[in-house]
Amino acid sequence: MAVPTANVVPLRPDGEDWPTPPQPAAFTGLAGDIVRAIEPHTESDPVAVLVQLLVAFGSVIGRGAHYAVEATRHHSNEFVVLVGPSAKARKGSSWDHVERIFAEVDPVWVGKRTVSGLSSGEGLIWNVRDNPADDDDHSRQGGDKRLLVLEAEFAAVLKMTARDGSTLSPVVRNAWDGKALQTLTKNSPARATGAHVSIIGHITADELVRMVTATEAVNGFLNRFMLFAVRRSKLLPEGGSIDQVDWAPMLSRLSTAIQAGRTAGRLGFDDAARERWWQLYPALSEPEPGLLGAATARAEAHVVRLALLYALFEGADRISLAHLDAAVALWDYAARSARWVFGGTLGDPLADEIYRALLEEPTGLTRSGIRDLFNRNRSSKDIGHALQSLAATGRVNVERRHERGRPAEIWRAHPS
Repeated sequence: MAVPTANVVPLRPDGEDWPTPPQPAAFTGLAGDIVRAIEPHTESDPVAVLVQLLVAFGSVIGRGAHYAVEATRHHSNEFVVLVGPSAKARKGSSWDHVERIFAEVDPVWVGKRTVSGLSSGEGLIWNVRDNPADDDDHSRQGGDKRLLVLEAEFAAVLKMTARDGSTLSPVVRNAWDGKALQTLTKNSPARATGAHVSIIGHITADELVRMVTATEAVNGFLNRFMLFAVRRSKLLPEGGSIDQVDWAPMLSRLSTAIQAGRTAGRLGFDDAARERWWQLYPALSEPEPGLLGAATARAEAHVVRLALLYALFEGADRISLAHLDAAVALWDYAARSARWVFGGTLGDPLADEIYRALLEEPTGLTRSGIRDLFNRNRSSKDIGHALQSLAATGRVNVERRHERGRPAEIWRAHPS
């Protein structure tokens, strides 16, 4: 039942810089049906509901299902970050709808295997450790290796990864990869094998740009997360009528898909999907510069995992063209979201500041003029490295003039 029009207050049209919404293919199958059932009754972005629904499903079914690339197995665990205005994006309420659905089909997972407070690598390992029966903590339900970490303040996670001695970043990276989790510490010797870790984070765009360090961009922490721009979809002053939705048919289909997913093994492409994959692969493998490139460097892997999730959501034993097209549609939106967040940022504050200054000086600046920007408080070496980074990405060029005295370098910006 749709919400009466009188209860809906339309929002202003999207801003010009907001990423174009996903193609309809992203809302295919049962996942799309559930989102469409929820959409009239929530102010949340349909993308936020869809993405968290897929990640939650992938966590609930566990470790068995996978897609293999050479010796690498891609399982159904995914990492995503919803990026939008703080309280106004309705990120939290979008999760509430997803949690409510899965509480009906797997209350143990909702009650015991969804957590928050991702502050250390050791803490993450402890929640999926081997041999939990050897200690006094009996909350693991006999060794359940599924874990979904929901971080409503993902900025705190980024802050922890930047601390000296923090093990969080390498452990999170290994968790996405499906590797054994262990830290070589005397006080926390726990080890986790076969862990099935999924992560959902919420953050604002400003926080993300400010807190992602060049180190986390380069070492692969950032690109293990898909970024999705989300915001309030509508205003419902009196809320929706979600209790009037007939959930029984969709919950039945969801339960069937979960049972099939738990017994699934390796899934591959059917012939049509394989042909399409060969066409897509070169473009997905093409690198982008700067933080945008760092955020989207695992495009192929994320598309494969999304396609696997869409197939499993339908209880399929192969990945069809429809599943792959849905995955590509959702990934394309993630890539547009990353571009919206990072634009032409390099992740090097000095290089970014020089580039902004050069954009405002169409006639260019000499090295001496660039040093003057920082009151000569930055070394020639640091400025040289920043200019090399800008030149390598095609953002600037240099003209060398031979006049009286030493040759002068004139640096000019190319608008991105």
